[in-house]
Amino acid sequence: MFSIDQEDPIALLELENGNDPLLPSQYDSQSSQSYDYVLVADIIRETNDQAFKKQDAFIRNLKQKNIKVTKIEHTEKVFYGICAPEEILAKYKYLLKVSDACHWSGEQSCFSYSTRIRIVHFVIQNTFIGTGENLEDLLAQGVFESVFCLHEENKQKKLKSNWASWSAMFTLFKQPISEVKDYFGEKVALYYLWLGWYTRMLIPAAFIGIVVFLYGIAFFNTSPLIKEVCHSNIIMCPRCDKRCHVWNLSDTCTYAKVSQLFDNEGTVAFAMFMAIWATLFLELWKRHRAVYVSKWNVYDWCEEEEELILEIVNDPQCKPKVFRHSFLRTTMVLLLVTLVLVVIIGLTQALVICRILAGIVLSESDWHFMREHATTIAMLTGAVLHYITIQVMTRVNRFVALKLCLLEKTRSMAATERNFTVKMFTFQFFTVFSSLFYVAFFLGRVNGYPGNYIRIGGKWRLEECHPSGCLTDLFIQMSVILLLKQTINNILEFAVPWLKLCFKRLKADKIEECPDNGGNINSCDHSNLRNWLDNYHLNDVNCFSLFNEFLEMVIQFSFTTIFVAAFPLAPLLALINNIFEIRLDAIKMVSLERRLVPNKTNDIGVWTRILEVIGVMAVIANGLVIGITSDFIPRLVYRYYYGPCANGTIANLDCMTGYINGTLATAYMSDVNVQKDFLINQMTTENGINVTHCSYRDYRNDVDQNLTPQFWLILAFRFAFVILFEHVVVLCKFVAAWFIPDNPIKVKNNRLKDKFMRLKRK
Repeated sequence: MFSIDQEDPIALLELENGNDPLLPSQYDSQSSQSYDYVLVADIIRETNDQAFKKQDAFIRNLKQKNIKVTKIEHTEKVFYGICAPEEILAKYKYLLKVSDACHWSGEQSCFSYSTRIRIVHFVIQNTFIGTGENLEDLLAQGVFESVFCLHEENKQKKLKSNWASWSAMFTLFKQPISEVKDYFGEKVALYYLWLGWYTRMLIPAAFIGIVVFLYGIAFFNTSPLIKEVCHSNIIMCPRCDKRCHVWNLSDTCTYAKVSQLFDNEGTVAFAMFMAIWATLFLELWKRHRAVYVSKWNVYDWCEEEEELILEIVNDPQCKPKVFRHSFLRTTMVLLLVTLVLVVIIGLTQALVICRILAGIVLSESDWHFMREHATTIAMLTGAVLHYITIQVMTRVNRFVALKLCLLEKTRSMAATERNFTVKMFTFQFFTVFSSLFYVAFFLGRVNGYPGNYIRIGGKWRLEECHPSGCLTDLFIQMSVILLLKQTINNILEFAVPWLKLCFKRLKADKIEECPDNGGNINSCDHSNLRNWLDNYHLNDVNCFSLFNEFLEMVIQFSFTTIFVAAFPLAPLLALINNIFEIRLDAIKMVSLERRLVPNKTNDIGVWTRILEVIGVMAVIANGLVIGITSDFIPRLVYRYYYGPCANGTIANLDCMTGYINGTLATAYMSDVNVQKDFLINQMTTENGINVTHCSYRDYRNDVDQNLTPQFWLILAFRFAFVILFEHVVVLCKFVAAWFIPDNPIKVKNNRLKDKFMRLKRK
């Protein structure tokens, strides 16, 4: 018989729960795992080697904390199996109850095997040797090769069969989120919960986008604007300085038809819908999240309390890390972030110059097809170059963001992750969208006019918009980047880990039956070694593995909402991508990669704030795209002020007849300034016919090239529309946010009942 100290809180807790504190706890007996973590290192035979000493010191320090360590050597590698003692786990369990960090109406749901792994991870990461170095330092020095937690074979097989397989691809509404939470922790589970909810919410957005696209197709053959372009005899001014000639507006008939698909009246309604959709998505997500975090008993979970508990469990004599703030460091970080953003914007300008040079080279080509479609090919080339720049800058941005976080000297890993997330997203957002902002709001608006063209370095003319509008250029840029980003990224994201795993398994030696060697290696050790090797050969993961998945999806969310007015099919492409993305990520995490450390949380963290910012930016950007980039406002002004229906007397003519001609100004070769920009041999058609004047897209007087009253009226209506659009949509967003509570009534009542019952028990 063993006696129990009546002042021992851990023993009292076990007795209170009906458990014998001197026997293995219930949560341990439920797990088939013998070990929690595995350390791998190269075998070092020389005991005087510095790496051997550090390796041995670290293992001894772990054993001093009563952690069980089993050593197995295999093919020039040494494996250390780590298993936490019961007293560490019991301390955590007791402190968790004292802290009230989760509801103790069901403590077994609060303490799963994933929690055990998280505790061991914290302990080994915060174990220091005499030189003050921890495991991270030893890994960087090569003392240890790698460290990983183990997959649970039975649960892994279950997740493979009902979740991480292609056969489960269309079970979008039946993800086993609770099983994912038990295996990978709340943080990973909330990612998949959010991704599933986002994908489901894309269904109505994709449907409305298809309707808007079909609306453009419905008026494809009857639109007077398309007919006016396709049957036009208007001669347009040369688009470059040397080998370009005048051209006929009817040559761009196909371009005008594409513009009609994405620049029509339905676009305005769709942009308003998507701005409100973004708000509804976030508000409904908060309710959806509340149901699950309440079910998982982590609604009142506190990150700081969790960290303090783990620190005390690891070292009862520890002192809490205090909060610190340095205005000098903050100022330095702010200046460096600004510098990085300036560099990224500079790269955008470089891309613009590359696109301009590509257009010039193509327009001077000997190939007729190249000259004919120089502008479109240059735009496609620019989009591909932009995609390549994104891939390169993603790695640069990650490196810079990490260095800036080290400069800040944050208090905890969670704080570092938050700061890194904000910086990395900011850098990526500017990298991805700077070029799109240029195309949307600057392309064709600062290029000047014949006789007074604005040139880069006094040499190269800036690009011009198509006579049918600038929105098609934005559509081309968006569609190329989005399609390349989603298809290539998904292929690489799955193919690279799969190929790495195949290569590792081919390279790995076949496990042979190990001799007993005096009892050092028995059948149990051999079984453990086989399991450790299976996990060892999987692809490595790190603390930012889940961050990469979140970043990819939030950038996609930005594409889906911010410039959706230019690309109504973006939600459909996002929906199709996400159906595959959920399965790709699941297969990768369960079958191709080592197990992620199960982290505890009750929200997706700073990503919620980022999504809210994107929602506000979507309102502003879509209002500007419709008001400034598209031809929606000029068409309205023409219909009611300048068109044939303006006075209400003409009934047998379409109200938009003559609109294209009304958006064009004329330049005459008799003007001395025009002669400086256009050579005599440029003012001839391909048939060799000389022309004395040409047209270009602008609202200017034919005599002195001054802006017409129509330009100023359209500009006034553009600004009025933007202000009205943004105020109306923002008001709708606030009403939707107020109307939809963050927590369902069921969750509120359950939490109220739980608190009441716990108070009564006390």
